[in-house]
Amino acid sequence: MVDFEYKNYYNVYDLERIIAVLRSENGCPWDREQTHESIRRNFLEEAYEAVEAIDEKNPEHLREELGDVLTQIVFHARLEEEQGSFKLDDVADAVCKKLIYRHPHVFGNVEVENSDEVMANWDKLKRREKSQRTTASAMDSVASSLPALWRAEKIQSKAAKVGFDWEDVSGALDKLYEEAGELKTAIAEGEGIEEELGDLLFSAVNVARFADVDPEAALNRACEKFIRRFRYIEQEASKQGRELSEMTLSEMEELYTKAKKL
Repeated sequence: MVDFEYKNYYNVYDLERIIAVLRSENGCPWDREQTHESIRRNFLEEAYEAVEAIDEKNPEHLREELGDVLTQIVFHARLEEEQGSFKLDDVADAVCKKLIYRHPHVFGNVEVENSDEVMANWDKLKRREKSQRTTASAMDSVASSLPALWRAEKIQSKAAKVGFDWEDVSGALDKLYEEAGELKTAIAEGEGIEEELGDLLFSAVNVARFADVDPEAALNRACEKFIRRFRYIEQEASKQGRELSEMTLSEMEELYTKAKKL
């Protein structure tokens, strides 16, 4: 039995203690084996599940998923504390100092009129803080582990802030059509397909940015829409006593067109 106090209500410090116990000699064999790398994917999955709870507008589900995210944070901090690098309090200290520094209009004497000015100041302070002297270095700082659509959007936004951007969405659309043509040529020639497809997707993100649409959310909704329509195809085929493998593409496309009207 480990030395632990059972309570009716726990706080974040209790969570920190639980993780320490799990990592201790008398704790959990699985938890003791883990490293930053071994639970890296867990961190990403928990963050996405928290986002799903936000989308559901379900407070109870969100509370649960935020707890899972918090557990990941505490766990990673514990791994570093064991190595003598930093502890959870150091994480909190650093982020508190960052928030105070980047909000001079709240904690200092800077005056702002709206949220646009807030974000402009935030970007300047962030670049100064991270010694990002060029826009390219600011682009380099965008995490490569981000979903590619979000990474593209953030990189494009940084270019736009220094004037490297289309005047309006028409320029972005023209570029999208141009890239589609280049992809078509690459496919016909059988070379450079990946590069041209990447350029096409990058251009599509640019259109989304002008339209103020989250490209990741848009693609996810498109996936859900496709699933709904494909389910309709399967259901209709089942009513006919047929398997999809027995149907022609034109027959399935006919059902898909009907599903679009529902």
